[in-house]
Amino acid sequence: MGNGDTRVRGIAARAGGWSVRHRWAAVGIWVLFVVLAMGLGSAAGTVELKDSEQLTGETSQAAAIAEKAGIDEPAGESVLLQGRDTGLKATDTEFRAAVDAVMKAVEATGKVTAVTSPYETETISKDGRSALVQFDMRGDADTAGERVEPVLKAVEEVQKDHEALRIEEIGGASMNKTFDDAFGDDFKQAEFSAVPVALGILLVAFGALVAALVPVLLAITAIVATMGLMMIVSHIQPMDDTSSSVMLLVGLAVGVDYCLFYLRREREERAAGRDHETALRIAAATSGRAIIVSGVTVCVAMAGMLFTGIATFKAMGLASLMVVAVAMVGSVTVLPAVLSLLGKRVETGRIPFLHPDKRRKSANGSGNGGSDNGSRFWTSVLRVVLAKPAISLVVAAGALVAIAAPALGMKTQNLTLDQEFGDSLPIVATYDRLNEAFPGGSDPAEVVVRADDINSAEVKSALADFRAQAVSSGASRGPVEVKVHDAQNIAFVYVPLVGGSNLDKAEKSLEIIRDEVRPATLGKVDGVEAPVTGQVAGSKDFNDQLGSAVAPVFVFVVLFAFLLMLLSFRSLTIAITSIVLNLLSVGAAYGILVAVFQHGWGASLVGAEGVGAIITWLPLFLFVILFGLSMDYHVFVVSRIREARLRGLTTRDAIQHGVVTTAGVITSAAVIMVAVFAIFGTLSMQSMKQMGVGLAAAVLIDATIIRGVLLPAVMALLGERNWYFPKWLNRLPDLSHDESPEAASILPPPAVAGEKVRV
Repeated sequence: MGNGDTRVRGIAARAGGWSVRHRWAAVGIWVLFVVLAMGLGSAAGTVELKDSEQLTGETSQAAAIAEKAGIDEPAGESVLLQGRDTGLKATDTEFRAAVDAVMKAVEATGKVTAVTSPYETETISKDGRSALVQFDMRGDADTAGERVEPVLKAVEEVQKDHEALRIEEIGGASMNKTFDDAFGDDFKQAEFSAVPVALGILLVAFGALVAALVPVLLAITAIVATMGLMMIVSHIQPMDDTSSSVMLLVGLAVGVDYCLFYLRREREERAAGRDHETALRIAAATSGRAIIVSGVTVCVAMAGMLFTGIATFKAMGLASLMVVAVAMVGSVTVLPAVLSLLGKRVETGRIPFLHPDKRRKSANGSGNGGSDNGSRFWTSVLRVVLAKPAISLVVAAGALVAIAAPALGMKTQNLTLDQEFGDSLPIVATYDRLNEAFPGGSDPAEVVVRADDINSAEVKSALADFRAQAVSSGASRGPVEVKVHDAQNIAFVYVPLVGGSNLDKAEKSLEIIRDEVRPATLGKVDGVEAPVTGQVAGSKDFNDQLGSAVAPVFVFVVLFAFLLMLLSFRSLTIAITSIVLNLLSVGAAYGILVAVFQHGWGASLVGAEGVGAIITWLPLFLFVILFGLSMDYHVFVVSRIREARLRGLTTRDAIQHGVVTTAGVITSAAVIMVAVFAIFGTLSMQSMKQMGVGLAAAVLIDATIIRGVLLPAVMALLGERNWYFPKWLNRLPDLSHDESPEAASILPPPAVAGEKVRV
């Protein structure tokens, strides 16, 4: 068989061997799986996350009460009327005429209901210069943005007739429409542009169209299959749009990376003179095994999101876990079959000046990144690092610690409208003016009151006391509005919080409402429930829930990643250094995020702004995603180092061999990830910029400083201690790497500092 018929052990080698021998069956099974997954998923449909499931704490309780009662709150809108001249007041005739004109204009559209005058609801600012005409949109609140256009135009017409006043509409429907018009396709375009970007980079990496298309097509089929699986799983764990977007992002990254690792190793072996079949067997036993170890580690990291207790995170975790698992299985099963079917046709569509054959001549090696001198740059770097490992370690680690230092002052919160979009939209200025005139008026706290009899004298008295004390306590400047649903025995109380868009101050007002005003009023009535919800409450409850989830998620991810590395490499030292280096990479990413987006240092370089905070969900999300994805590179590099060590090279030479021979593939993989993540850094929303910049920066650091400098420096200093595995750990399962056919007949090196090195 080829250059030899040495058998290899391990699931990756066996899976690859079976696929090569049953090529059409492997491809057929994969296609059938993708079609069935999507077909069954489409038939099952998707169960979307409800508000009560997305939120936490009291916000979840409030949403559950409204859902159970069958109350769908309409989308509320407000028209802010404000005198441009400080002398123009709400009591003036011209002001009153404008208010009447607004009310008549919006009612005439037939799209609104419950229009109220500021003179009746007392929604007039303290300085008398501003007033609010309030109303609700007819129909479903979720689709109100699609019907608000006539209302917005009606308000614009009134503005033309009253130039002495500023007349502006704002609310859930108008904001949704504005954002959809401005950024609606922003995110989708970023998702779709990720594929051609990845394809372009692969064309440069492989220099052949077919070779570049294979990873992209396999990643896309893995994503399609996972979409179907998500629909099925949504009946157990409901999903949302965020989980789909994260799944696509992660699926494209790992799907392309895994194929890249496999395909480059097969190419490398062919360039070394082996026939196609033997090259595939070696790739299956080495890169295939590294893919499985990496994939399982990434899945474990993604599973950490399940411990947050937050439905959105659980959905993201499950979606990410599934797409990684599908991509991993596809890479070690159908990919060998496809490569076997293609044979030399994988080089079809060569780009002469980019193809490795061309570059190989100038590099004087056996392949692009496929030999010890295959990467001139990393050979030069490694020469310096291995000559002075202690200095290299101190300099590189010191630099990363310095980069990570700002993370110690990280502040997280849900971004307000002006933080999220800056001054890019006129409606943001309206939002600011409304909050200045009516603190908290744009996002009031909402108390959902449920009682046995909402109209009983005791409950009415408690509601009146609540309204009065909410203002007298200093938590609100009013007006506090009450909307009663008699049939359901439920009342909604809207409390504008002092602090407005300043969440720190608004949260203090919220605490007064929850901890002082509510217990002293509604809390004294038996059988009354009164959870407090709203944007400020949702932000606080989400932060509290996330804060309590950090420790268990951190422990779970780190512990299981450590165990997987320990069992896969049979080295206590490798397991410990892997965790430390990954944590350092994550810490550096946190530091960059805080420096750029919280403090504004260099923010303009990435088209961002210093908004004073990091979006609440991002730190934990980044930790899980980065800890998982960084294992791709780490497992791949350490696998090659260990493979070289088992072939008889010294640890120092094995480090040189492993880092340099993987430099090309890791550089290509990192460039793809950085490019894809950077696309999200170009979006208009600051939260998406934060995610894109954080992921891109972390991957860049991980693929360069961590894998190119710190890892070889640490391993060079440790020497033979890298392979230390205490005898008392011998009872643990042996998940160590497969042998390649070439290495199978070579005896492992002698025992060093513990158990002898095994394959």
